[in-house]
Amino acid sequence: MELLEKLVNTPGVPGRESMIRSVIEDHVTASGIFDDIQTDVLGSLICVRYARPQAIVQPDRTPKKVLVAAHMDQIGFLVSSIAEGGYLYLHPVGAFDTRTLFSRRVIVCTEDGHRLPGVLNPEGRPIHTAPPEELKKVPEIDNFFVDLALPEPVVREQVRQGDMVVFCNPLEEIGDSVIGPGLDNRVGCWALIRAMESLQHHQCDIYAVWTAQEEVGSRGAQPVSFGITADIGISCDTTVSCELPGISNKHHITHAGEGVSIQIADSSTLADMSLVHDIEDVARQHRIKCQRSLMLGGGQDGARIQLSRTGVRTIVLSCPIKYIHTATEMAHRNDLSSYKNLLVRYLESL
Repeated sequence: MELLEKLVNTPGVPGRESMIRSVIEDHVTASGIFDDIQTDVLGSLICVRYARPQAIVQPDRTPKKVLVAAHMDQIGFLVSSIAEGGYLYLHPVGAFDTRTLFSRRVIVCTEDGHRLPGVLNPEGRPIHTAPPEELKKVPEIDNFFVDLALPEPVVREQVRQGDMVVFCNPLEEIGDSVIGPGLDNRVGCWALIRAMESLQHHQCDIYAVWTAQEEVGSRGAQPVSFGITADIGISCDTTVSCELPGISNKHHITHAGEGVSIQIADSSTLADMSLVHDIEDVARQHRIKCQRSLMLGGGQDGARIQLSRTGVRTIVLSCPIKYIHTATEMAHRNDLSSYKNLLVRYLESL
């Protein structure tokens, strides 16, 4: 889990992916697993690995091009203003349930490289002095502020509008799972790295891309998809797991520990069913646990890949995550292992 821990502990919200991109680029460069590495205008990291067949192939055979994308940004905030007293108000980059934001530890990442610890809380009186009707209200996102516990002049000297703010929770093991912020989608980034490290022989050209700005509409995936004439697209992401009290069976979406999810449908993408059958055949052949999932909401980079140029056959692999888009996202170890193993075996089969 050392690599996943490093990925989780590196901040990178939409439009501010330089630190997490450097961590991934340094790692894959040191591993020597790619033939070409580039960064595009929006900050996506594009790595190419040409076909490495085990046996001699027909000289007139053109390798398939496979685009495998994992977004490297996480939900977070940008500083929108500094109020009297040095309190920071925030602009969200990504979707939040404000019920989960109370009393969260955060880190403010300044332009000059400082990391300032703070506490995220909503406006209003504390429990001992607040009337009952006030305590029942769920604050809006613009009611939340960050307290750095520093004098206002110091805050104004060090913090600027647009500075990145992320949750401050380390990756931890709990039971059969790991928890931490940003597992959506550092898990997908991790699975793609580990799969490419494990992959030995393949007959396709692989374009492994760690995309920018997925959490604000898959913006990074769009130019990437149009720049690569892919035959097959694979979106590597996470999805919800709702086996929780108060949620009926039909709304569980995925089952933690039952393997990586092959997402048949979400609000942005309908999977290519021929590819679904192919990857399920690979899973059966190698005895790798996997499951299907569908949900009414959600969306990921597969939508941009699928609709690029004249269209691309696309599938979506997703790790089930409990408490997604919170500071304590949870992933089962079985699903992490299944994710990497199935991706390796499927790429070998193409």
